[in-house]
Amino acid sequence: MVGKVDQETLARVLAGTGASSTVLGVGPGYGEDAAAIELGEQTLVISADPISLAAERIGTLGVNVACNDVAASGGDPEWLTSVLLLPGDADDAMIDAIVADLDREARSLGATIVGGHTEYVDQLERPLLSLTAIGTTDRFVPTGGADPGDRVVLTKGAGIEATAILATDFAAELDVPDDAVSAAATFFEEISVVPESRILGAHATAMHDPTEGGVLGGLVEMAHAAAVGIEVERSAIPVRAATEQLCAAAGVDPLRTFGSGALLATLPEAQVDETMAALDDADIEAAEIGRVVEREQPGIELDGERFENAPRDELYALWE
Repeated sequence: MVGKVDQETLARVLAGTGASSTVLGVGPGYGEDAAAIELGEQTLVISADPISLAAERIGTLGVNVACNDVAASGGDPEWLTSVLLLPGDADDAMIDAIVADLDREARSLGATIVGGHTEYVDQLERPLLSLTAIGTTDRFVPTGGADPGDRVVLTKGAGIEATAILATDFAAELDVPDDAVSAAATFFEEISVVPESRILGAHATAMHDPTEGGVLGGLVEMAHAAAVGIEVERSAIPVRAATEQLCAAAGVDPLRTFGSGALLATLPEAQVDETMAALDDADIEAAEIGRVVEREQPGIELDGERFENAPRDELYALWE
């Protein structure tokens, strides 16, 4: 089996680990992007994420998925630790490419790689990268803060990360024109959600970085974290033409696959117009896609179809 453990298994893991701390503001929980540690007037925000399957540009993905979780919690990512596990036959070219990616992406975000670990593991067929991102904020925004009546906003579009992966790792297997593949590969440059997080974080009641399981999975996690329902319409969710084209060729639903590069946020209705205008002024695409409602059983409704569990990411089938 590949991918995140199910909600019940995660609950069992979390119940069996951890220790109390008087400065822990937000700890581990289903759907939560990061932990919050209260340090006086500032909150320390910490998150960790692995990249275990994508082969190309894993440094780019690794830095951004870790920093995105800090940003989606209202923080500015400042420091990173990097754990890089390499196949036993990894050559200098592979190592140099990953290191160059890591350095370039960290610098572009103003973050510093302050430590980590690197080793060879003969049992690996591809490199495995795990980064921990650390930042600070004076307004922590949880995944689970959505209130009934809030509106749901999505930046950029669904399947941004998956589109980039398809264009690099699987291009040879897809019946897609070369120009579409080239355009889709540029989506790696849009994986960061730090800019929109800074705008949305001023008023958002909740923010979430939809990674594995895509926008649909991210919405389910937000609903469970806040114990609410979320109603959305597929037609309201932006999907770029390149994403539609590559996902169709791969047999993947853009709403159910890796979504880094987009940011989900819930906003009080009174703040939507002002916030959308600010995003537009910053040349950040965004759309209002749904609303938060009261529900006894948390979950989402997509065009009337109910989802109480996050879907398995449909891109995994291509690696199996």
